[in-house]
Amino acid sequence: MSYFDRFPLMIYDVKNDGNYKLLPDILRRVKQRNAIKSGQFIFDTYDVRNGETPETVAYKWFGDAELHWVILMTNNVLDRYHDWPMNSVQLQEFLEDKYSNPDGIHHYEITKDSGRTTSQGPNDYSHKVEVNSDTTNAVSISNREYEEREQDKKRSIRLLNQKFLNDFIDEFDKLIQE
Repeated sequence: MSYFDRFPLMIYDVKNDGNYKLLPDILRRVKQRNAIKSGQFIFDTYDVRNGETPETVAYKWFGDAELHWVILMTNNVLDRYHDWPMNSVQLQEFLEDKYSNPDGIHHYEITKDSGRTTSQGPNDYSHKVEVNSDTTNAVSISNREYEEREQDKKRSIRLLNQKFLNDFIDEFDKLIQE
């Protein structure tokens, strides 16, 4: 069953011409319980590789590409273009569209003496502090490097442990019908 097949139907006049149709009520939302969101034991971490889509990850992890919505939901991905990591071609196009000079300076930063404050491995920039250009030991960060870091943050996702998948789907189905 696909994601939108799970939603209750509503009567809607798409063109406001008196021609009503039954459509999935896409205005319904289901929020993850905080206990599930923070549940370290029901999730595994995964680094999205260049070019992987939610569908390819769902197929690799669950054996079903149509379960991509579970991955999007458990990672709070609301916009596939901005919340999911871009592939290298998309990132290049994004850089060229957003910046007149993708290799220009985005900001300056220094490294805190106290070190990292989180444990996100190589994608952890919690020990970097944005500063003015005249600050001692300030290092320039290009637009490209800044955007690559933003993409790196999105690459580390959580995947629901397969043994909890059916319970997750059952609860979603129950809540979406309420």
